[in-house]
Amino acid sequence: MTSEPQGTEPRPVPGQPLRVDPPAGSADTAASTSQSSAAAPEHASSPRKRQGKRGPITLKTRLVGLVLSLLLLGSFVISASTHATMSARLNGQLQDDLRTASDRAGAQINNFITSDRPAPSGVPAGTITGAITHDGSYAFLPLYQDPGSADVSIVTLSDADARKLLAATSGLDRGQPRKVELGIGNYLIMTGDIKLKDQTNGSVSQGRTVVAVPTATMTRTLATLDLSMALICLGGTIVVGAVGSLLITRALRPLARVSAVASTVAAQPLERLDVELSSVRVTPHDSEPGTEVGNVGQALNNLLDNVDGALEVRAAAEERMRRFAADASHELRTPLAAVQGYSELLSATESLSDDGERSLGRVREQTKRMAELVESLLLLSRLDNKQPTSNPEDVDLTRLACDLCLDFEVAATDHTWEFVSTSDEPVVVRGDENQIHRVVQNLMSNARKHTSEGTRVTVTVGHTPSGGAQLKVHDTGEGIAEDFKDKVFDRFARADAARSGATPTTGLGLAIVKAIVESHGGTIRVDSQPGDTTFTVELPQAPVAA
Repeated sequence: MTSEPQGTEPRPVPGQPLRVDPPAGSADTAASTSQSSAAAPEHASSPRKRQGKRGPITLKTRLVGLVLSLLLLGSFVISASTHATMSARLNGQLQDDLRTASDRAGAQINNFITSDRPAPSGVPAGTITGAITHDGSYAFLPLYQDPGSADVSIVTLSDADARKLLAATSGLDRGQPRKVELGIGNYLIMTGDIKLKDQTNGSVSQGRTVVAVPTATMTRTLATLDLSMALICLGGTIVVGAVGSLLITRALRPLARVSAVASTVAAQPLERLDVELSSVRVTPHDSEPGTEVGNVGQALNNLLDNVDGALEVRAAAEERMRRFAADASHELRTPLAAVQGYSELLSATESLSDDGERSLGRVREQTKRMAELVESLLLLSRLDNKQPTSNPEDVDLTRLACDLCLDFEVAATDHTWEFVSTSDEPVVVRGDENQIHRVVQNLMSNARKHTSEGTRVTVTVGHTPSGGAQLKVHDTGEGIAEDFKDKVFDRFARADAARSGATPTTGLGLAIVKAIVESHGGTIRVDSQPGDTTFTVELPQAPVAA
């Protein structure tokens, strides 16, 4: 229903169910548009941030990572020390073998002058043996026993390797080892003194022995050692990581139980007066002082004791305040009725001046307002005491909202009123018709009082996705201040001057609405921003008669 000029949507007949699509400024469209526009900048500006954002690292992960880091560090130190020790030992052993081979070669080479003589015997396989004259040339080319040959033959070193070997001896002190890379592998060489005898003329000259032993065995040993240490470290890390994770998980179970207690308390609706926290405590086993978890558990129990005591004190204070309000309201009904009656009698029987008539009218007006306030307080007191609805009945919410729209259209012509039904059938709820009528009336009256002239108010009746009844009262007024949204349903709460308007209010209208809705098993919420304010009421739908 609407009071728009000709050319707008047709007005519905009161009591007749109808289906009208929500207008462009309705609550659903406005709310979704508001949410999407408010969220758009964030989503548009921070996709990379969200992709790169990592979740928090748990204590278990940190502990396991610390243990594995220390294990890897220790394994690295041990492996490096073992490698260095083994390398020094093998290198020393190799040098000892080289000196032994050099001494043996010196004793055996004394009688050899030409390269066609047989090689010295008794040298290890792979060892290179040769002699150098005083002028730096070979007395005979170096020979070595090929370890890869099946018959362990003695072969002559190639010319290229012989030149490399001769070049490596240049400037080398006798008895001092040096590494050289030959075509047949890496070797460790050493030179020694020797006297060379020429058998043709019997002359003797000073020369040097050249002996080289292969380092392949030492290299293979160190490589095998390094591989073994790496595999041992890897396997140990995996085993320690798995076992450590299990042990740390088991050690952190008490902390997880303490966290579960804290989460349970955090999920409690502490704003309610009937919250029971006496049974929510950390077990004595987990709250024994002396350990880190025990200290945390004991501190949490002490905190819960304080919170429980504070809730009991608050509940007692709230109960006293409500009892006082109920008793005071009940006691005020009689004198207020007397004041109103005497005012009417005085107006009817006495002749008063113009000022007297105005004063008496103000008395009657304020008396009526105080009587309404007293009745509201008594109603809230009954709802707080969870008194059941006197005569529950099926209430046609569609008809009720449509009738009220017609009434407000006549009584509040400074606003534009529109009724929308999104259901083909009447929306019926179970409860007290007078109280539900008051819910719709208070919400519409709230929209009228707290918005400026020309504001459009749309009342929408339909169903929730779960099949319940839904009532929305949407206005295009100034909106509710952000810091006042959480207080809008509190008693005696009043908005700022921008939305409160010129009509005086008691601040109990929305509190009564919330109390009635909750007493009928429903919920109410508000979404507001400038130009788009929606109160949404959801109630259980009346059961269908068989």
